[in-house]
Amino acid sequence: MTSQPILNIYSTRQQMSAKLASDFSKYIELLLREKDTVYLALSGGRTPVDFFRELVKNPPGFDWERIRIFWVDERCVLPEHPESNFGVAKRELLDPLNVPPGSYFRIMGEFDPVKEARRYSDLIIDKVSPELSFPVFDLIFLGMGDDGHTASVFPDQIDLWKKERLCTVATHPVSKQRRITFTGHLINAANKVIFTVAGESKAMIAATVIRRTENYTEYPASLVDPWRGQLEWYLDHGAASFLK
Repeated sequence: MTSQPILNIYSTRQQMSAKLASDFSKYIELLLREKDTVYLALSGGRTPVDFFRELVKNPPGFDWERIRIFWVDERCVLPEHPESNFGVAKRELLDPLNVPPGSYFRIMGEFDPVKEARRYSDLIIDKVSPELSFPVFDLIFLGMGDDGHTASVFPDQIDLWKKERLCTVATHPVSKQRRITFTGHLINAANKVIFTVAGESKAMIAATVIRRTENYTEYPASLVDPWRGQLEWYLDHGAASFLK
C-alpha cells in the first residue's frame, strides 16, 4: 500500500453521512480554487443515499457546472428501474440540487453491456482530465459488500480488477444480473478514494481488508490502493466494531 488509509469512525450511520457530506463540500471547494473542473465518480448501494440526503439538507456552495460526475458501476437496467444507481442518484441528489444535465454522464445500463462498457471507457478517456495521458478522477466513492466486493468486482470474478479496459462487464454471483464496472487501474489512478461502509455485517471483512490480515487478498476491496493518491474510510460504529 502506498500509504496508510485514513480511518473516520462515527457512532451512527447518520453522523457518518453528515460528516462525509461536510468534508466533501469543503474538499471540492478547495479543489475548485486550484482547477477549473473537478471529476467525481459515484457508487450505488444503500449507504450513498444517506450521504446524498445530507448534501441536499446542507447544499454545497460551489458551482455544479464545474463538476463532472460519472458512475463507478451500474446495473444493466433502465434508468427508471429502482435498482439503477443513476436513477437513485438523480432522484436523491441531482434533481434536488438542480445539478445541470451537462455535468453528469450516466452508464446506459439498458444497452448491450459489452458495447456500453467500451463506450463508457472511451467517454471517460475523452472527458476526464483530458490534459493528462490517463484519466484521473479527483475523487471516487466506493462501497463494500458483505462479501468484500467493491464497484461491481466480486470475489469470484476478482480477475476483472486487472482488465486492461477502463470499464468491463461483471455478473452478480447470485442474481446473475449483469453490471458494468470500473476496473482497478482506473480506480487506483484517482487522487482520492473514499470507502463508505455501514453495518455490523461488514465489520469482519472491513477489519481484514484495512489491517491486511489473514486472507485479505481474496476480497476485491483490498485491491484499492491509489498509487499516488489518498485512501480514506468512513465507517459507522457497527462497521468498525472489529477495529481497535
